[in-house]
Amino acid sequence: MAEIIQRDGTWTFDGDTVRIVPGSDKRVSLLRKSLGEIAVPLRALAGITFEQGRKSGRLRLRLREGADPLTRVAGGKLDDGSDPYQLTVESDRTGVAEYVVDEVRNALLLDEVESGPTDRYLLPGPSLPITMGAGDGTVTFDGEQIRLEWNWKTEESKSSRGMTTLAIRDVDSVEWRPSAGMENGFLRFVVGKGNSPAPKYDPLSVELYGFRKDPLMALVAAAVVARMPHPNAAPAAVPDLTKTADGADVPPQPAASGDDHDALLRRLRELGELHQAGILTEEEFTTAKQAVLKRL
Repeated sequence: MAEIIQRDGTWTFDGDTVRIVPGSDKRVSLLRKSLGEIAVPLRALAGITFEQGRKSGRLRLRLREGADPLTRVAGGKLDDGSDPYQLTVESDRTGVAEYVVDEVRNALLLDEVESGPTDRYLLPGPSLPITMGAGDGTVTFDGEQIRLEWNWKTEESKSSRGMTTLAIRDVDSVEWRPSAGMENGFLRFVVGKGNSPAPKYDPLSVELYGFRKDPLMALVAAAVVARMPHPNAAPAAVPDLTKTADGADVPPQPAASGDDHDALLRRLRELGELHQAGILTEEEFTTAKQAVLKRL
């Protein structure tokens, strides 16, 4: 077992998992403390490095693309202090850091771990339920519903609408951006393909002002993304409804008469169930639904 203990935290590698525990030092970021312990499986790693500086060094884990919802949401925009996959190493622990690097690299070689993208999340993301407040709002997510509540800093045109509630199945994507210079950041839940208003006025966005709690919104974003379809996952195959399970042709069904509303309504329910199960895409579902509605 390889282990390194620093004020920022403790990294332990047992041959299968890199376990990261945040330190208790007051300088450790709120994001790391809120995220808590992370268990990174070997198969989620693309590499590890140690960078030696003048006064201290830095251990860095490099995760495979698509393996971690937090890394996906952050897109490299987390500052070094908030990035849980970095560890500041004091100068007298350089040898220990290099030993950890060698152990992890050897395990990656021996297990022949691929370094390319993954088609599913190998880390679960932040635990639920999760509630974080920053900027002009507070976001709560329980695995199914996202709730946005506003505070005294919220633009009146947005807060006057009251609390916003959103089902995760309606969310197409999640965006998190930290503040940069004079530009405020935001956490946005995207629904549909239309242009979203500025975060200041968007009831599906929390505007961030560059304060120390801002990175916490990246945890909410990661928790939601972890429970959405993976972007690299292969699309589910649509079953051939003209064939039976053994491959035989299904006899053609007589067309429903203009008055046979029950049959058409049953077909709509079937299409809805296939869509909710992820078998039909949004486009396929819309096309099929419109065809049935025209016959009603």
